Amino acid sequence: MTGPGFDLERVRGDFPLLRQEVRGRPLVYLDSAATGQKPQAVLDALTRYYTHDNANVHRGVHILSERSTQAYEDARETVRRFLNAKDAREIVFVRGTTEAINLVAATYGRKHVGPGDEVLISAMEHHSNIVPWQMVCDAAGAKLRVIPVDDRGELKMDAVDALLTERTRLLAITHVSNALGSINPIKALVAKAHAKNIPVLVDGAQSVTHFPVDVQDLDCDFFAFSGHKLFGPTGIGVLYGKLAMLESLPPYQGGGDMILSVTMEKTVYNRVPHRFEAGTPDMAGAVGLGAAIRYLEGVGLSAIAQHDQWLLAYATQALEAVPGLKLVGTAPKKTGVLSFTLGDVHPHDVGTILDQEGICIRTGHHCAQPLMQRFGVAATVRASLALYNTPQDVDALVKGLHKVREVFA
Repeated sequence: MTGPGFDLERVRGDFPLLRQEVRGRPLVYLDSAATGQKPQAVLDALTRYYTHDNANVHRGVHILSERSTQAYEDARETVRRFLNAKDAREIVFVRGTTEAINLVAATYGRKHVGPGDEVLISAMEHHSNIVPWQMVCDAAGAKLRVIPVDDRGELKMDAVDALLTERTRLLAITHVSNALGSINPIKALVAKAHAKNIPVLVDGAQSVTHFPVDVQDLDCDFFAFSGHKLFGPTGIGVLYGKLAMLESLPPYQGGGDMILSVTMEKTVYNRVPHRFEAGTPDMAGAVGLGAAIRYLEGVGLSAIAQHDQWLLAYATQALEAVPGLKLVGTAPKKTGVLSFTLGDVHPHDVGTILDQEGICIRTGHHCAQPLMQRFGVAATVRASLALYNTPQDVDALVKGLHKVREVFA
């Protein structure tokens, strides 16, 4: 890679939070896997919505409700285009990836998983793609099975065929590991599962921020992501589901616009996707998410992917040169997530010293405790890159790590 593929300084200037100083130093933000910063276009969209269009959606006959409904449904169409879904009805707005997975667990899982059945996940899953399936299996008397991970942080694909059995009711798998950055071969996994008529849910929380995603090409049955990681507002997310699959599922929650009619004897449920959007939705969040997607499309999704790989290569080489540093997760196909340990220094101590240098990174188990156990560590330091990060950010991180080494020498 020869460069980021876009005007990096211009893009960086679009994110007002990054202009500040913290602790007397320019802010270096390397925690985008936890949450992304927001471009001015998103902030403006939120202000504009609340200033001009704010009203409840779908049921009002006045002009503000009409405008709000139009903005909300326009955002749904924007997400449809972003994922290349066939139909806007395949896009369900939720609070985030966690709620999307829980929605599938509470509907598909409880409908299809019974005693003796199995749900298959991987050893690199975020807790949000482990715990809901444990709950389903515990309630149904089913078993949770796990695809192992090798020493580089790749799935052991030779184990998948044996783990996909006649008892497997769902494969729930992350697209990109939030703790390692490993990119999983989703198309190959979907093909293996579909050959045995097993549906697939993909946790896309970390993938949509780094490279283009085409759900029709992946052929997954469900795909989930969070708006706040995609540089949009908090409290909004998306569940994509194939239309026939969504139409076969019962509601997740009751109340609000998920109904067509209610009597004391019977409720007739609304059509998809509104069937799954009970109560007043996060209208402003959807509008902000749509603005974030349009912003990213303006930068160029392929250019963002090029930047990710360019900066990842630079950062990997720079970190490998730090004495005592050990990268955790070295898969050949990965995104801009770098987890590491630094000698005997506890990751929390590393994070505390870096914070004094104005550098924001993440330390801990990253909501992936089984994966930490697999690698024999309690925690790692994680630096995660985004489209607004620069080589200078990486240089500042390396300088900060040398400061850590001096303190603990």
